[in-house]
Amino acid sequence: MDMPQEAPAAFRTSAFRTSAARPGPLGLVAEALHEVRSRHRLIRYLAQADLKKKGTDTLFGNVWWILDPLLQMAVYVILVTLIFQRSVPDYPLFVFAAILPWKWFTTAIGDAIASVSGQDRLIKQIKFPKIVLPSAVMLAGIAQFAFGLIPLAAMLVLMYPARISPMLVFIPVVAAVQFVFTVGLGLLLAAVNVFFRDVGILARHVLRLWFYLSPALYGAAVVAEVGDSQPIIATLMRLNPFYTILESYRQAIYDGAVPDLAALAVVLIGSVGLLLVGVVFFKRLEPAFAKVL
Repeated sequence: MDMPQEAPAAFRTSAFRTSAARPGPLGLVAEALHEVRSRHRLIRYLAQADLKKKGTDTLFGNVWWILDPLLQMAVYVILVTLIFQRSVPDYPLFVFAAILPWKWFTTAIGDAIASVSGQDRLIKQIKFPKIVLPSAVMLAGIAQFAFGLIPLAAMLVLMYPARISPMLVFIPVVAAVQFVFTVGLGLLLAAVNVFFRDVGILARHVLRLWFYLSPALYGAAVVAEVGDSQPIIATLMRLNPFYTILESYRQAIYDGAVPDLAALAVVLIGSVGLLLVGVVFFKRLEPAFAKVL
């Protein structure tokens, strides 16, 4: 079926909840699941359109998902190894294993924040479940993350073949946990940004700080060193979900070891809770989107 022809029909035939009907939290979650499942083709179409638009906006298009993390890696390698003179074996791979998923996270959150507020004309003209908008951009993020796996594979094959191991199969497992967390947070911020447009600006600063508080440029060993003198700060750093997520990627990619599945399970449980809160929050505010926009 031709997706561009299907998309308008999906908009027209969607059932829309009025403000008079206010189901409870479980009802809102069930409603959201039904909307996402029944409009999966529309979400796929919007995700493909988003990828195509980003690919045509710049000279290199989606190739930037290969070049950008490599350039960031080069900057941090120079900063850490030459300026700070910290010696970490195979540091380019060490830092790239964390930069790549972090770029996926920040890009998906940034796109989710603007996904609803950036479609004000469409929302005013057509009634449809707005949850498809952040869902589509975050789905597109998976494809962009897949682009980023290309240079990772090249680095392993060409530069660090000794670090290739069967533990690489855990990358999708860790990515699934990260995706659940990202969708939950993305839905919350997308809804809030409709009413407070400063969310996007604030998020950029928070994400920058979040990056440096996460073990991206350093590892768990550095956090342990911090714990010797500042145990409270080290504990707070370990409570950061990206402490577990980034370390899990690094264990699978860099160390060739099985990630801490128990810690990942804890993050997954928290992420599912965040996702449920995000869905309910989004659906509660959804009827007011058209009025505010």
